[in-house]
Amino acid sequence: MKKNLNKLRIDIDKIDQEILELLSQRAGIAKEIGRLKNDGVIYKPEREASLLAKLKKLNNGPLSQASINNIFKSIISNCRALEKKLSVSFLGPLGTFSEEATIKHFGENIDAIPTNSIDEVFSQVQSDIAHYGVVPVENSTEGAISRTLDLLLTKDLKICGEIILPVHHCLISKNRSLNTINKVYAHGQSLAQCHDWLMNNMPNVDKVAVTSNAEGARLAASHRNAAAIASSKAADLYKLNNLFENIEDDRKNSTRFLVVSKQEVDPSGNDKTSIVVATKNKPGAIADLVSPFAKNKVSMTKLESRPARIGLWEYVFFIDVEGHYKDKKVRLSVDQVETQASFIKLLGSYPASHDN
Repeated sequence: MKKNLNKLRIDIDKIDQEILELLSQRAGIAKEIGRLKNDGVIYKPEREASLLAKLKKLNNGPLSQASINNIFKSIISNCRALEKKLSVSFLGPLGTFSEEATIKHFGENIDAIPTNSIDEVFSQVQSDIAHYGVVPVENSTEGAISRTLDLLLTKDLKICGEIILPVHHCLISKNRSLNTINKVYAHGQSLAQCHDWLMNNMPNVDKVAVTSNAEGARLAASHRNAAAIASSKAADLYKLNNLFENIEDDRKNSTRFLVVSKQEVDPSGNDKTSIVVATKNKPGAIADLVSPFAKNKVSMTKLESRPARIGLWEYVFFIDVEGHYKDKKVRLSVDQVETQASFIKLLGSYPASHDN
């Protein structure tokens, strides 16, 4: 057995050396591409999405597709940083699911900028403090994040990517049992996502909504009889005990995040287009608004209504469809919707998440 193990370890050492040599070659080519570019754009979402799609087809295991994505995201992130390190703003503080989504999408070799609010993420991208922003837009259990939708409507930024992040909540505390805990901190959405578990296990404990789960973890770290709902990463970051894992009511709980920037994205071959439209409050108005998509055989994946905050109309509708705006059928559909709408805004076309 020892002889066989030694041979296999020698084989791994040789492969590792080959991988290192290939990585160095890749990094050198990436630097040369950066030198030849003249448009100043460092990150090409469509190029990265196409690469990961090709790797998915080529992957025969034993590594899962998620593992392949993680490995190549890291390679791309580190090679890209040789040209210029991207700055990415997200809802902080450190330890939030927004940070986790940011790293999942961009890799770890970035200038990460945690902020105090979704508004601040948009503001930092708008004012060129950050190249990109990552914001939550909807949760599979609790629905849309209203503030993100309102800012997409009013701010002059484009959606250039999406991230689907499985969300698993933990109960974390300085204590090692539930007996003396009298308060639980968490973001309001997380409290709602764990409602049944909290009612069954901590019915008489005060539930306190805070700006983020990481903020809840920070507060729990400074109060002996408090706990927080947050990620296992937050538990490590704030040196708290992980009392219970996966306390969310829906084990398939996930949050969709959007990447926003000033950048427009070319087709990747597997894209989404998002628009926001408004129409007068009259019979059949909504049916007339969305009928062009059915007529042109464009699949609509989302229709979300919001009370209007600007203009004279009463409601605005956020619509996601499959395909890129440069696709003939999508462009024709959007043009036809415009004839029915009192207001329309193209929020962006972007690669669909690899986890869809």
